[in-house]
Amino acid sequence: MAQVQRMSRLMIKTLRDDPADAETLSHKLLVRAGYVRRTSAGIWTWLPLGKKVLENVARVVREEMDAIGGQEVLLPALLPREPYDASGRWDEYGDLLFRVKDRKGADYLLGPTHEEIFTQLVKDQCSSYKDLPVILYQIQTKYRDEARPRSGVLRGREFQMKDSYSFDTTDEGLVESYGLHREAYQKIFARLGLDYRIVSAVSGAMGGSASEEFLAPAAAGEDTFVDCPACDYAANTEAVTFALTPVEGVEHGPVEELDTPDTPTIETLAEHLGVQASATLKNLLVKVDGEIVAVGVPGNREVDLGKLGEHLAPAEVELVTAEDFVGREDLVRGYVGPQGLDKVRYIADPRVAPGTAWITGANKPDKHARNVVCGRDFEVDDYLDVVVVKEGDPCPACATGLKMDRAIEIGHIFQLGRKYADTFQLDVLGQNGKPVRVTMGSYGIGVSRAVAALAEQSADSQGLCWPREVAPADVHVVAAGKALQTELALDVSEKLGAAGVRVLVDDRAGVSPGVKFTDAELIGVPQILVAGRRSAEGVLELKDRRTGEREELTAAEAIARLSA
Repeated sequence: MAQVQRMSRLMIKTLRDDPADAETLSHKLLVRAGYVRRTSAGIWTWLPLGKKVLENVARVVREEMDAIGGQEVLLPALLPREPYDASGRWDEYGDLLFRVKDRKGADYLLGPTHEEIFTQLVKDQCSSYKDLPVILYQIQTKYRDEARPRSGVLRGREFQMKDSYSFDTTDEGLVESYGLHREAYQKIFARLGLDYRIVSAVSGAMGGSASEEFLAPAAAGEDTFVDCPACDYAANTEAVTFALTPVEGVEHGPVEELDTPDTPTIETLAEHLGVQASATLKNLLVKVDGEIVAVGVPGNREVDLGKLGEHLAPAEVELVTAEDFVGREDLVRGYVGPQGLDKVRYIADPRVAPGTAWITGANKPDKHARNVVCGRDFEVDDYLDVVVVKEGDPCPACATGLKMDRAIEIGHIFQLGRKYADTFQLDVLGQNGKPVRVTMGSYGIGVSRAVAALAEQSADSQGLCWPREVAPADVHVVAAGKALQTELALDVSEKLGAAGVRVLVDDRAGVSPGVKFTDAELIGVPQILVAGRRSAEGVLELKDRRTGEREELTAAEAIARLSA
């Protein structure tokens, strides 16, 4: 027996117009269709239909996590400061953390993610190699103090997430656990009906080594990724790399100083000299944990500060200000060149390869220098791929021009290694009786975010259009209005429910057929069954919400079709 939900008793209020503050399709439709309501900026109430969809997504996640041997637990959301101090993330997360004090003045936080607490749990519960490997997971509300929460439930200050953690005694075991999660995620997103891409990613504040994201292409996406039309390469733009290829056998003339008044920018310099911006070397000054560092990239490219920050994490990266030039005669604002920067660490993009020659600052006011050769006139301390990726950049795998698209991050998997195990000294006794340091993986799925991603990908001009696996009901029965039609609709609904079909039936009195039909399209249940003009004959109309195909069936035929 499945539930038959009568709309006459359902707390739902649909809207004809989009909310004034809504920008994304999912934000508009989830509010208009009565799935969610805004409580405060970035904080949402899930209404009855929305809660059903949210729970259906969570059910699919649970089933696939259980299938790989995952064990579900539930950790607290209110967490003590000390474990996050130990890992350094109390400071690294900065303003993103919700921090609270209890009545005694002790510091707590609302958990954004739980690596530290899971590590401590396993340290307490597991003492031998016989206790491992183990995969633990939870589905829980997480908290992040977003500066600008937007896009409805896509970027909220609280959100529901599945986070799981694997614990192994060997690196080979970690690779196996990572692979199990990767396969499980593919099954989860396929069952949910999501179009997705698996892309290479960076670990960021999570730490660790290998990392991949699962992205759902959508116009509302806040992630930009690239994929190659000629091979299977795909990556988050922050993870795209460019090979360092030294230039050999090319002779360059000596360094030539140029008089370039009033040319502190690449644009003014290129115009003054009549050269392409790509012939110039841009040197951006930043502060890394307070120390000035120069970053060199070709003049026609921009430095991706997010990418730079990921490379240098957990160090804090910020742009220099005018005050930072005071007392630094070696730094001439607008005319910095890498030659002669003896007191400054020099980071360069791999495009600034040994043997390449550049026009760059001469470290003198109104002066630039030509034929400044990398490896001859200056050295690079560290090579980091830090430019903003452009469409058409060469694929790292096959050199074909890359394509760019926007997407919603719906999952992320990490091989954390021993970062947290080292912090909390997570050891077990090995087969030889000696301590073995445990290695970890961390794996997340945005459960509430997946709901929004599904709305973005599956909606049409009429409203939402849910895949059956996550829909709030299997069929939406509509009584067109008259008593006979309502009687038939309720009778068919009860029989469908008895056959195990989840039913939403619109039996509202005093609501016009037009409004009911519009609401059925907006709510987006996969099948719509209408008790209309032929109800006296016991005939109903079945409509496929996605394709729009219609078919007239007797009540018995409709019940048999929908319960098959």
